[in-house]
Amino acid sequence: MAREEIGVKKYVVRLSAEERSLLESMLRKGKHSAKTLVKAQVLLKADVSDAGEALSDGAIVEQLETSASMVYRVRKQLTEEGFAAVLTRKTHTRPSVPRIFDGEREARLIALSCSAPPEGYARWTLRLLERKVVEFNIVEAASDSTIGRVLKKHSTAPSQAAVGHSRAGGRRLRRGDGGRARSLSAPA
Repeated sequence: MAREEIGVKKYVVRLSAEERSLLESMLRKGKHSAKTLVKAQVLLKADVSDAGEALSDGAIVEQLETSASMVYRVRKQLTEEGFAAVLTRKTHTRPSVPRIFDGEREARLIALSCSAPPEGYARWTLRLLERKVVEFNIVEAASDSTIGRVLKKHSTAPSQAAVGHSRAGGRRLRRGDGGRARSLSAPA
């Protein structure tokens, strides 16, 4: 009965013996992402070649507990883009959200945060910087968390010399059992 429905299908899956063996070995090993393994199962169950099961979309959805749109997209991608495209993730050509601060704007933000704070303030806060970057036309709008991420990206941890060590600059060493090595100290 399933083979009769094939003529109606717009995207028909026909796998070669090599492609079937590759998909079956992927499923045996299980070293791929769950989504890739489901796609492999869909291809094997939708295959209309002599070795394939040629199941309908409804039967595949029931057996694999996936959505009908997933089965449709896998069929369509195989026929339009090829076998390799189905099993690899599509790389994004651009980020989903464009960056607010590019190189020049980041530099202006950092310069602003390094300058003296406005009169009446002891230091710059993220909310104060948020208002000032808009006021100085650096960006149209930015949240305080975005400004914090930009500044954190460019900050450096304080050096050990600036922070210093406890006990007058000497650091004590420990023995293997955790006890103090009394006569030894770390070189300065």
